[in-house]
Amino acid sequence: MEPQLGPEAAALHPGWPALLLLLWVSGLSYSVSSPSPPSPSLVPRVRTSYNVGRTFLGLDKCNACIGTSICKKFFKEEIRFDNWLASHLGLPPDDLPSYPVNYSDDFKTWRPVEVSRLVSKHQNEISDRRICASAAAPKTCSIERVLRKTGRFQKWLQAKRLTPDLVQGLPSPLLRCPSQRLLDRVVRRYAEVADAGSIFMDHFTDRDKLRLLYTLAVNAHPILLQIFPGAEGWPLPKYLGSCGRFLVSTSTSPLQEFYGAPPDQAADLAYQLLGVLESLRSNDLNYFFYFTHVDAGMFGIFNNGHLFIRDASALGVIDRQEGSQAASRAGENKDIFSCLVSGCQTELPSCDTISEKQSLALVCGQVLPPLLQAKFPSPVQEEIDAELARCGEGSRPDPEVLGAASRLKDILRPLRTCDPRFAYRYPDCKYNDKF
Repeated sequence: MEPQLGPEAAALHPGWPALLLLLWVSGLSYSVSSPSPPSPSLVPRVRTSYNVGRTFLGLDKCNACIGTSICKKFFKEEIRFDNWLASHLGLPPDDLPSYPVNYSDDFKTWRPVEVSRLVSKHQNEISDRRICASAAAPKTCSIERVLRKTGRFQKWLQAKRLTPDLVQGLPSPLLRCPSQRLLDRVVRRYAEVADAGSIFMDHFTDRDKLRLLYTLAVNAHPILLQIFPGAEGWPLPKYLGSCGRFLVSTSTSPLQEFYGAPPDQAADLAYQLLGVLESLRSNDLNYFFYFTHVDAGMFGIFNNGHLFIRDASALGVIDRQEGSQAASRAGENKDIFSCLVSGCQTELPSCDTISEKQSLALVCGQVLPPLLQAKFPSPVQEEIDAELARCGEGSRPDPEVLGAASRLKDILRPLRTCDPRFAYRYPDCKYNDKF
């Protein structure tokens, strides 16, 4: 069935083409009452619908679309808006960090995707105030115009290649100690421009450069999804596009919804998560990925039971092949782009202080205990608890933490079952013990 705009929306925007309806929001049911017990099902629950039009794309307070492919797809290249937001269209509550939607290219085939806020509404407002204040402007100003006049962006305009000095001082862990190889990958894989197969930015327009810089400064999660795509085996969801401060990606269920899962499912998810961290430490491209902090909402599960990284904004990258260029310690080249969503004085740890065990210790100490506690008979549960404690103790030497994680995987492996609930490895698990 084709979705229809409500009468209020149709009256507000007469004559809109059907193309503007390709995103149909089916959001989280929102209630101020206590949350219901988590469902162990691998299939996401059916949720209530939000009937919205163009509003949810998140172009709040920006008079230009500093977003990208979704923005271009719907509204072409040039887009400017002022006050077209309408509260009666029924946006999801501001405190929801993400919500599921149904997406279609042709109105015939619909698939679930997820809309995520790259920053909260409160952070948006702080960011806008900082941008306007940096230009000694009143409470409202042209965000794009102010950012275009900054010294950093003027350097970007003159640059032919994205180099470490152009990103120094940006708050993302991705850019804390970037190698030239990593930055060249950003340019080559940036999905919002035509693929020129080049490490040079000659094919970038001025607005393309501003979009890339703005996204890197606000939240590098969309960039990570583009440069390390799931189609190539990276544990990340598929990137579909972003607009303003919103991101559209493949739909998932957060890990915390599975804390009440049965033992075999809990063992499977924990085993997968430990495997994901292992692949982040050791991979063919010789990049070392690490988390600066973790919580269960950063990991998600597809309908087929496959676990992946749902939020990569806290993921740092160190290039073991080429080496990383440490950011300058003299002021870190701080400017308005350094504090769009965080305090201007926020300091990230030096790359040479990141240990092999960092992500494991965080996950074993904060994410896995609620998933695995009191799930298994004795003495298996005691063995799991002991290895979790060793793995989650950040003061232990790296080899001890890594060894505990390896032993924990060995314990969990036979606790998994081979049945259709785990479609990502079924029926392969019947014929190959690798699965």
